[in-house]
Amino acid sequence: MILRRQIPELWHRLDVTVRDLPLGVLLLVASLLPSLRGNGTEVGGLPTRPADALAGVAVVLQCLPLAVRRRWPLACVALVAGGFALDQLRGYHLFAGSALPIALLSAGSYLERYRRTTLIVLTAAFVALSVALHRIGSGSEPVSEFVTFYLALAPAWGIGMWMRSARAAEADRHKRGAEDARNAERARIASELHDIVTHHVTAMVVQSEAARYLTAAPDRLDQSLAAVSDTGRRAITDLRHLLDLLNPDHSSEPRTPPVGRLLTLVEQTRRAGQPVEFTEEGTPATTTDSANLVAYRVVQEALTNALKHDRGGKTSVLVRHCESEITVEVDTDGSGSRAGSPSGSGRGLVGLRERVDVLGGDFSSGPRTGGGFAVRARIPGRNPS
Repeated sequence: MILRRQIPELWHRLDVTVRDLPLGVLLLVASLLPSLRGNGTEVGGLPTRPADALAGVAVVLQCLPLAVRRRWPLACVALVAGGFALDQLRGYHLFAGSALPIALLSAGSYLERYRRTTLIVLTAAFVALSVALHRIGSGSEPVSEFVTFYLALAPAWGIGMWMRSARAAEADRHKRGAEDARNAERARIASELHDIVTHHVTAMVVQSEAARYLTAAPDRLDQSLAAVSDTGRRAITDLRHLLDLLNPDHSSEPRTPPVGRLLTLVEQTRRAGQPVEFTEEGTPATTTDSANLVAYRVVQEALTNALKHDRGGKTSVLVRHCESEITVEVDTDGSGSRAGSPSGSGRGLVGLRERVDVLGGDFSSGPRTGGGFAVRARIPGRNPS
């Protein structure tokens, strides 16, 4: 089984000229078989003559150039057409004449430039060959035979052009897909940066503003400044985690699952002056997956908004781990005050909704009856119960 897979892989690693050579060799050997001698393509009605040295030249010109039909399609079709003309003018009628439609198909498919010019030149060459054959044959063959032969060759060129268009369309689809993937990755990175920077910077702003009023209480001032320092270090740690996702070789340090850092996130928010009641039900997964990461970001964004818009208000966080989903509920009671930091753009909640939707979950956010704000998220994902 392994050998069966390796053989095609080794074949495709070979140079394209080496891969195309066997077809030319096969036609050359077939042309030398006595049973096929004189039974090849015949245009013009000339009597078949025995093979001689020029017949060998005609065979080589028509067969071996097929080895470069994809690398140098123009040279291939020119040599094959020249060999075909020699074959017909001398009356050998070799089986090697079968190479002409193959060369035409390859030229239509792989020729990058001068396709129209090449077609015009080949048509003119065929007209000249037809006139010469008609004269050599004493006009015994009707003109319709030459026209019919030309029309029989035309589909080979047309099929080659269609193959070229199909490859171009496929390449364009791959390019658009790659561009869409890059754009999606940029959006994901922007969302991650927004979540990390907004939360930590908001906490630092709130803590530093509180420190301004604690000059008369050195102990509390020291605690507040220590909280700012801890928040800054946490921001650096989270940014390093993001860099690890972008570049696995950036750090060899083990990564902590995001849900496992929820307690640290809640404690950091508490140190910023926000009373948070945290409840976690069920057993979180031990690995970092999309559901766990999104759940962490929902809690992070909700606590950031609580610091901004309901500072000091009672906040509750509930994270429930079920067998097939994670449920997140974050509520504020509206009893706090609005922080002095600049208001957000609303991008955070919109981004969270998009990320939850991608996983097939549900997300809602809005004012609560009686005051405060509520964030709800149901995120599908396999977690041990």
